[in-house]
Amino acid sequence: MRIIVTGAAGFIGSHLCERLLKDEQNIVIGIDGFIAPAQKPMKLKNSENILKHPRFQFINNNLLEIDWSKVLAKDDVIYHLAAMPGVRTSWGDNFRIYVENNILVTHRLLEACKDVRLRKFIYASTSSVYGEKNGRVSEDSTTSPLSPYGVTKLTGEYLCKVYSENDGVPITILRYFTVYGPRQRPDMAFHRFIECILKNKPIPVYGDGKQTRDFTYIGDCVEGTVAALYVENVLGEIINIGGTERKSILEIIEILEEITGQKATINFVGKTRGEPRHTWADITKAGKLLQYKPTVYLKEGLLHELKDLQGIYKEMEK
Repeated sequence: MRIIVTGAAGFIGSHLCERLLKDEQNIVIGIDGFIAPAQKPMKLKNSENILKHPRFQFINNNLLEIDWSKVLAKDDVIYHLAAMPGVRTSWGDNFRIYVENNILVTHRLLEACKDVRLRKFIYASTSSVYGEKNGRVSEDSTTSPLSPYGVTKLTGEYLCKVYSENDGVPITILRYFTVYGPRQRPDMAFHRFIECILKNKPIPVYGDGKQTRDFTYIGDCVEGTVAALYVENVLGEIINIGGTERKSILEIIEILEEITGQKATINFVGKTRGEPRHTWADITKAGKLLQYKPTVYLKEGLLHELKDLQGIYKEMEK
């Protein structure tokens, strides 16, 4: 099977490519434009194993400039993960970057796909599209994003639906809930928390730290994402991909103190903006359609991320 992964050098994308290549029937074309130049060294490190793989081809190109007619082929599967991430940085003048990379890129890719008979187009979305909700959130809940980032991702979903209904593009939408684990971006919470503890720096915490998240380990996230490739009953569906546990930020810091053996210093830095107080995924649909069952609990997942970051810091010291 020929599979295109956009955002292939990113946190989730690099893990996804590795997992897809375990199937000897798959050929993977990874595309990444390195839209954040400062993260390029990290992304190249993410990709060091797959770049050597005989069934992997890497295309380094901006998705707004790529000639899709030379990339797309009949019966391709596309995983569209490429996007500008981050809630807090999506405000003000930065919004233009989010529009370009989350809306215009998606529109341009869908325009190219409408003239090619694809097998599947799997769009990576986010729990940020839901906004503030109480209790477990199912896929039929109303969407009401609280941030410009969430707005751009929801717009991407609507574009997918438009091209599905008008041009028959075979769309499946996956909504990820707070993914963590090895290779997590430096701006993401667990990465920052671990770095601060290891370097004896105060951990910046927004709000009172009692806000909770449904945390999804990267390995579980990828298994759910890959499952959408092989089942036949997910076209036109929106599916939540969540984790095994919901915890508060303060509870996460307590777990990190336990596994590092170091006491954390917390610096409360002000109110959150554009973020819901709580997230909690109802993954019943994923269980039925994808046989999805996350297995990695937070303490185990955080240990994996800790070991990964400790290895990175040791390399940097050499």
